[in-house]
Amino acid sequence: MSRPLPIFMLTFLFFVHHYVGQAALASEAVSLGPRPLFLVDDMDAGDLKEKLLQCKAGPSKVSDFSIAHRGASLQFPEHTKEGYLAAARMGAGIIECDATFTKDKALVCRHSQCDLHLTTDILSRPELAAKCSVPFTPADGSSTKASAKCCTSDLTLAEFKSLKGKMDGANDEAKTIPEYVKGTADWRTDLYAAKGTLMTHQESIALIDSLGLKFIPELKSADVSMPYDGNFTQQEYAKSLIADYKAAGIDPKRVFPQSFNLDDVLYWIENEPEFGAQATFLDSRYRGNALNPDDPNTFSPSMQDLADKGLRYIAPPIWMLLALDDNGKIVPSAYAKEARKAGLNIIAWSLERSGSLTNGGGWYYRSVTDAINNEGDVMTVLDVLAKDVGAVGVFSDWPATTTYYANCMGID
Repeated sequence: MSRPLPIFMLTFLFFVHHYVGQAALASEAVSLGPRPLFLVDDMDAGDLKEKLLQCKAGPSKVSDFSIAHRGASLQFPEHTKEGYLAAARMGAGIIECDATFTKDKALVCRHSQCDLHLTTDILSRPELAAKCSVPFTPADGSSTKASAKCCTSDLTLAEFKSLKGKMDGANDEAKTIPEYVKGTADWRTDLYAAKGTLMTHQESIALIDSLGLKFIPELKSADVSMPYDGNFTQQEYAKSLIADYKAAGIDPKRVFPQSFNLDDVLYWIENEPEFGAQATFLDSRYRGNALNPDDPNTFSPSMQDLADKGLRYIAPPIWMLLALDDNGKIVPSAYAKEARKAGLNIIAWSLERSGSLTNGGGWYYRSVTDAINNEGDVMTVLDVLAKDVGAVGVFSDWPATTTYYANCMGID
């Protein structure tokens, strides 16, 4: 008869099985599909293209450089179970849940507190559509566009969970609700929108944890007056985000809490120091031209001031990190240089958020439009962000693209 294993050995084997097993699950599931090589094929000839072509046989693995923006929202309904799983299978090492709250103050994954009319089937559910902050109004064929406003705070958690996610978009020329909800951009698809399983923040934690991956939750700005319901203050909101990770027993080193509100980030740094060590400031100071990424004199607070407050991670849109030199080559902006000088880790957002790049790439490439003229320029931008800007991670709506680059360049 064999002797039972000592308890310490059983404990050791449990941890080996759990952590190695999760890592294996994440690694074995990586499948990048045809898009990365479609982009590489479309690149201008050069050393970078040749290097990337050499990696077409793989192997593919998870990389923390590859951050899933709302899941895999280029083709899957954002912040859904199906989108998160697709992102994980494309090698994203970190997955985002934008966290807002319901009428009963439960945290759920939505890009905006008031986007349910754009991202779910709520308008097709009369009993729930009746609870929307602003009901559907059809276009009148002239100046009035079709509109609606449906918020997570209009619904209880149970009501929210009964909804189905859809591709983000609406037809503002619509005369009827069925016409209005058919607003998917022509460079996206409804092919993977059959289920659209919505997620609570806690459910996203459980799913991402089961995949052995990391978390980058965003505390969304409230569209209702705070404190909500008389006692749910902004600080309580920020505290509740972290509380969900504590309750799930998640190692703080796996969590990168983020917010566009600097006060939220500073609250975490001061009051939740283990989680605050990786708190990320989503920099939107470009709004209203308050910040010029080419002029450090407009950075208020300065990069060094932010670092002195304990900030270690800063995340601006891609275009703020890039500029063109006198020869039209894409190079780091003054913003990127100042952030690095202050010792800040840089995360960029969001790759694959635009449609075709043949006409300059749109908003996310606005500082380097003259250098963007084909789909393969995605890879050129990634290369500058990684090698010259020194970004530690890049959000992408289609993580396979970023994973392919990271794998090829040996970025874990």
